[in-house]
Amino acid sequence: MKKRLFCAMVAATALMFLYGFGAYGISVEGPGATSTAVASTKESVEIVTVRPSTETMSRQQLPYFVGISEATAGAKGISMNLVVIPPGAAAKPHIHRGYESAIYLLEGRVETRYGPGLTKSMINEAGDFIFIPADVPHQPINLSATEPARAIVARNDPNEQEHVFPYNPKEELHSSSP
Repeated sequence: MKKRLFCAMVAATALMFLYGFGAYGISVEGPGATSTAVASTKESVEIVTVRPSTETMSRQQLPYFVGISEATAGAKGISMNLVVIPPGAAAKPHIHRGYESAIYLLEGRVETRYGPGLTKSMINEAGDFIFIPADVPHQPINLSATEPARAIVARNDPNEQEHVFPYNPKEELHSSSP
C-alpha cells in the first residue's frame, strides 16, 4: 500500500510539473506546448511551466506530449515528456545515442525488448520506475489490446528527439554472426 501511495505521489508531482498547476507569468509558445515563466528572486532565473497543447508523433512512432526541453523551457541538461503507447502498439526499435532515459509507467503493462538484437525482455506495470542506460537498443510494446499505456519519460538530453536513432535488430544479429 505504501509503494502505491508513494508512486501515486510521484506521478501526481510529475503531472503537475508537466501540466503546470498554479503557474502565472509570461506565456511563450514552443513546439506543441505553451510555456509560462515565473520570475524568482534573481531576475535572470525563472521557473518555467509547460502545458502541452497538442500531441506530437515521435521518431519512435509514438504519440507524445512535449514537456520540458531546451525548446520549451530553455533546459540545458534534461527533457521530460508524456509518452502514450496505443493499445497493442509498439515503438519502432531505437537507441538514444549518448543519453540515459528514466521512465515512470503511469498506466498499463509494457514489455520492453532490449539489448543486441532485442533478445532480452522485461515486463513492467503501472508504478514501476525504469532506467535505460545510454546506447541500449530497445523497443517498448503495449501488452493491452484495449488500453493505452502512459509514461513520464525523462532524459539527460534537452533536445529530446535529436539523439534518437532507428535500430534494426536483424542487422546487428547478422553482423555479429561468425
